[in-house]
Amino acid sequence: MFRRSVLLAAISLAFVGLVTLPANAQSAKDDSGWSRKYKVPPPSSRIEVTVLRAFNGKPIENAAVIFHPIEGDKDKGVLELKTNEDGKAIIDVIPIGDTVRLQIIANGYQTYGQDYKIDKPEMSMEIKMKRPTQQYSTYGNGGSAKSDSGSDNKSSGSTTPPASGSDGNSGSQQAPPASQPK
Repeated sequence: MFRRSVLLAAISLAFVGLVTLPANAQSAKDDSGWSRKYKVPPPSSRIEVTVLRAFNGKPIENAAVIFHPIEGDKDKGVLELKTNEDGKAIIDVIPIGDTVRLQIIANGYQTYGQDYKIDKPEMSMEIKMKRPTQQYSTYGNGGSAKSDSGSDNKSSGSTTPPASGSDGNSGSQQAPPASQPK
């Protein structure tokens, strides 16, 4: 008797579940206000950057190729890649119509930076990296560096001041001068 009532309850629960399941599935389809709408991504461009040495044209391996997508005057983030053994880095997620600031950093070379307008589905850029040159300064000497052996230097020795005293004896301590009797 007990088994029969348990069996009857299980069958009735299964029947109720089967009847209400399609009704719940149908109501989930009708309630589209709660689900996210799929937004098609904009068409993107395939950009291939080749990084070469300027003096011999050989590829630079493991150079950092950094894309800064720009919107107005604001930087929208950073996408960084490394070049392969052929000096190439390929990216295909930047939308057509965007402006990006391309920055390339390689050990032993000047940092490269340039803004590009992405207007084609496929773009190829060849960047020639230069060795560092003499640094320029906006302070003093009109922007040009002069060596210490120039004609402006009056003394030919060291320009460091003596350690103590004004007479140039830097190695020993001197006693203060004794007062003269009158």
